[in-house]
Amino acid sequence: MDYDTPLFFHVMQYAAAADRDVIDLVSGGPDWEPPTALREGLRAYADGDPAEFQYPPSDGLRDLREEIAARRGVDVDRVVITNGAGEANYLAMAAALERDAGSEIILTDPVYPYYPGKAQMLGADVRLVPVAADGGLDVAAMREAASADTAAILVNSPNNPTGAVYDAETMGAMVDLAEDHDALLVSDEVYDHYDYSGRFESALAFDSPHAVVTNSFSKSMAVTGLRVGYAVFPPHLVDAARTRHMLVNVTGARPSQAAVLRALRETGPEYYEASRDLLRERIDAFTDALDAAGAEYIEPEGAFYVFARFEGFPGTLDNVERLVDEAGVACMPGDTFGTYDEWVRFALVTPRAEAAAHRLADYDF
Repeated sequence: MDYDTPLFFHVMQYAAAADRDVIDLVSGGPDWEPPTALREGLRAYADGDPAEFQYPPSDGLRDLREEIAARRGVDVDRVVITNGAGEANYLAMAAALERDAGSEIILTDPVYPYYPGKAQMLGADVRLVPVAADGGLDVAAMREAASADTAAILVNSPNNPTGAVYDAETMGAMVDLAEDHDALLVSDEVYDHYDYSGRFESALAFDSPHAVVTNSFSKSMAVTGLRVGYAVFPPHLVDAARTRHMLVNVTGARPSQAAVLRALRETGPEYYEASRDLLRERIDAFTDALDAAGAEYIEPEGAFYVFARFEGFPGTLDNVERLVDEAGVACMPGDTFGTYDEWVRFALVTPRAEAAAHRLADYDF
């Protein structure tokens, strides 16, 4: 196998082994509280009947699938519960390649590195298409890249690492592009609760047989360890996705699905708004400090990352390790995310994010 192993764990281990205090801005694991109802759901589950500790249906608890389907406006039979959004994206890419409509998967550049890793693992050819200068999707460049060999177009909004949010016009253009080339649009919407622009649009708004939407409760409920994601497939692709999911996983975990279901039913919008308010404050404070450091960055419209660069300081792994050793800040090198080797990515999922920014402002780049 010739795909690359992402560097996340290397950087985290390097930071953990440092002989000084290091602020970790590497991984996107939220540091705030999950919904109260989710904790209550887990406690209640522990006292359940032994039958509740056995296999759930392979494609997920029916009640959870119905709750998701009602919220997303789709038929319940199109929903498959997965082991996080990661598996949902894997199933969607596999479905695209199994259609024999091509062998190429189009991704944006910069890109979340697990996308090309999965594509290569599935035997696909990867084409990276640079984003616009503001981090948004370059629709014209995506159109130019698409061809008869395009099996899938994968987009992520709100975006990791740029923070860009794709509006209705942009998402509609991607749906049209997939249809024009008999390809599958895979829309990873895992950060949909973290849209600060008010412009986010789901691919489900277009009701296309050429679109799969993937998502997860990992980020929205701050429970990356529970591994509850889902995919909404077109009807003609869902059976094959269920079969692949069953062969790879057998099924998902019943307790975490039950807890997520309770949280969905009992958690109001104020929980999500509080998370957004927290992150808005962190982003503002962090970018203010980056301004003081003379850094260039893409202003995030969504998610909780800042993609930045410092003049004369390429975003290589060596320089990231220097920041750990000399500034006490751990981040991800830009070349992890494609060809953006001048950049670095910061995940603002720590209460020490502002302190990290001040350390960067004081550092002699």
